[in-house]
Amino acid sequence: MVDRKKKDNAVLVIGLGRFGAATAGELDRLDREVLAVDSDMELVQKWSERVTHTVQADVTKIEALQQIGAQEFSIAVVAVGSSIEASVLITANLVDLGIPEIWAKAISKSHGQILERIGATHVIYPEAEAGERVAHLLSGQMLDFVEVDEDFAIVRMFPPRVLVGKTLAQAGIRNEYKITTVGVKKPGESFTYATAETLIAEGDQILVSGHPDDIEKFATLPK
Repeated sequence: MVDRKKKDNAVLVIGLGRFGAATAGELDRLDREVLAVDSDMELVQKWSERVTHTVQADVTKIEALQQIGAQEFSIAVVAVGSSIEASVLITANLVDLGIPEIWAKAISKSHGQILERIGATHVIYPEAEAGERVAHLLSGQMLDFVEVDEDFAIVRMFPPRVLVGKTLAQAGIRNEYKITTVGVKKPGESFTYATAETLIAEGDQILVSGHPDDIEKFATLPK
């Protein structure tokens, strides 16, 4: 069990499939105290050397959660997705234990709605989000795509010809294409914030933000 006296930022991660293991591993890398739980002893043993604390337990039963001290956590991640019934039971148990912040993985909209109704504070759709991202990247025009909301995205891409050799003020893409260039990366350098005086050259990478539809149109302009 995690000693909460050591840190106030401890996180309970339930489920050590790909999503849960990645979440637990990254939290551990960020120096967050993590207790990772799974009913599969093989997975627990696999991750025992990479995550601060791992334990085998059937947390569809509230008694098992109480035994591992789940009620002492302020944040929990329910990464169980293959079994909707288990996901719902675990989330309901965490709500009953009074955990204030519950992040739960959903595999469908209806699954997510159930999780929200029983008290999950955040519902995550990792497969759907990954699919949307890949669909945008398949065009070959974008290097990375992050949809922040339905009407706002941030994209990394090479600049279209309309930008090359001009400052952002000269190009005027905000008025013309309704997007904003927020960062520029010169070859071999790190990204820097863009200003109106930033000159865009061939081979640069740019970060643009705006409505996904507007960015899609901008990305299809000739390079």
